[in-house]
Amino acid sequence: MEKKDALASLAALAHDMRLDIFRLLVKAGEDGVAAGEIAAALGTRANTLSNNLSVLSSAGLIRSVREGRSIRYFAEMEGMRALLAFLMEDCCGGRPELCRSLLDEIACTC
Repeated sequence: MEKKDALASLAALAHDMRLDIFRLLVKAGEDGVAAGEIAAALGTRANTLSNNLSVLSSAGLIRSVREGRSIRYFAEMEGMRALLAFLMEDCCGGRPELCRSLLDEIACTC
């Protein structure tokens, strides 16, 4: 992951609603959550939700699939894994293999 991509991901998550959206999608796992269900769960309007979903999508943290007239959203765990790998790249005194198990565990949770 490039530094600019890491900054985009961190900026996307540095907003209370976007962080709540991402955590909701992580919790939903492979089932994802329809846009209307996200709005209801977070008590937000559709246009506000749409803007926040767009930011998360552009940062590579979520993906969507159209289901007829609805759109279902999913956490993009590979994007989060890449962000965490970037942040932990030089961890443990330059021995990133010590952090590998944590990154592998994150990748396997979804």
